[in-house]
Amino acid sequence: MQDRFAQFAANLPHLMDRLFVVAVAAAVAVVVALLAHQLLFRAMRRLAGASESEADNILVKRLARPTRYSLIALALVLAAGEIPELQGVLERIAGFVMPALVGWVGLAILRALVDAMILRNDISSADNREARRKRTRLLIFSRIASFLVIFVTIGLMLLSIPAVRDIGVALVASAGLGALAVGAAAQPALKSLIGGIQMALTEPISIDDVVIIDGEWGRVETIRTTYVVVVTWDERRLIVPITKFLEETFQNWTKDSADLLAPVILHLDPLADIAPLRAEFERQVTGHKLWDGRVQVLQVTETYVDSIEVRLLMSACDAPTAFDLRCEIRETMLAWIRENQPEAIVRRRLEPSAPVDVRTAG
Repeated sequence: MQDRFAQFAANLPHLMDRLFVVAVAAAVAVVVALLAHQLLFRAMRRLAGASESEADNILVKRLARPTRYSLIALALVLAAGEIPELQGVLERIAGFVMPALVGWVGLAILRALVDAMILRNDISSADNREARRKRTRLLIFSRIASFLVIFVTIGLMLLSIPAVRDIGVALVASAGLGALAVGAAAQPALKSLIGGIQMALTEPISIDDVVIIDGEWGRVETIRTTYVVVVTWDERRLIVPITKFLEETFQNWTKDSADLLAPVILHLDPLADIAPLRAEFERQVTGHKLWDGRVQVLQVTETYVDSIEVRLLMSACDAPTAFDLRCEIRETMLAWIRENQPEAIVRRRLEPSAPVDVRTAG
C-alpha cells in the first residue's frame, strides 16, 4: 500500500500537468467553437434580415442553440485528436452525446420548416378552408415525424450503453415472447399513431373547424397525435381522444365550407297575417350587416291545434355569424309582432259548449 501511494505521489506532478493540458485544450476548443458560432450566425442573421421571406429568420432562430452545442462537440473532437487523454474521455461519452445533438438539430430543422409552412397558410382570412386543411396535415405529420426522430435518437443513445446493448441482444434471442410483450404494451401508442396518420389522410376535421361532439358546440383548436382540443363557446377546453373522431358520429359544420343556414322558428297564432310578416322579415334581413346575401325565406312549416310554426331561414358566412344573426332577427321580429300584429301571439282558446235546455232534454 505504501509503495502504491509513493508511486502515485511521484506521478502526481506529471498527472497534474496532463490534466492542466487537457483542461486548457478543452477550454480553447470551446472558446473557438463559440466564436465561430457567433460569427457564423451573425452573418446568417444579416442574410436572413435582408431577405423578404420570414422563413429564413425562423430557420436561423431555431438552429441557433442546437448548432452552438454541436460546434462545441465538433471542436472537442478535433482537439481530442491531438491529446490522447481527452480522446479517451470523449470516446466514452460520444456515443451518448452525438446522437442527442444530431436529433436536436433534426428537430430544429423540422420545426423551422413547420413554422414556415404555417406562415404560408394563414387561417385568419374569411375563405380559409384550403389553408386549414394544409395546416392540419402539416401539424399531424410534423408531430409524427418528431415522435420518430425522438424515438430513433433515444434508441441510438441507449445502444451506446453496453449494459443496455447486452439486454437488447438477450431480447433478440428470445424474440417470440418479447415481441408479444412489446406488442401488447405498445398497442395503445401504435393505435394512436395510426389514428393520427388516418386523421391526416381522411381529414374528418381540420384546425378551426366548428364541430358538435357529445352535445358540445366548439371549435377545433389543435390536433395532437393522440387527442384533439376543442374550445367550446364559453371558452372551456374539451380533450377528445383522436379515435373518437374516427369511430363515432359527430357534426362538422365547416367540413366543405364555412357557409351556414341560420333558421329561426316562431310559434304564432293561426290568425297571424303571413304576408306582412314576410315583408318585414325580408326588410330586416336585407339590411342586416351579418347576412351574406344568399338565402332569405319565410315559410309556414307546420300547423298545430292552437298555433302554426313559421320558419325564418337566413344564411351567414360562418357559424358564429349565423348564431348572432339568428339571435338578432329573432329579437327584432318578436318586437315587430308585439307592436304591429299582437293578434299573432299564440293564444289558447276555450269555448263553452251550447247550453242544454233541461225541459226539452227529457
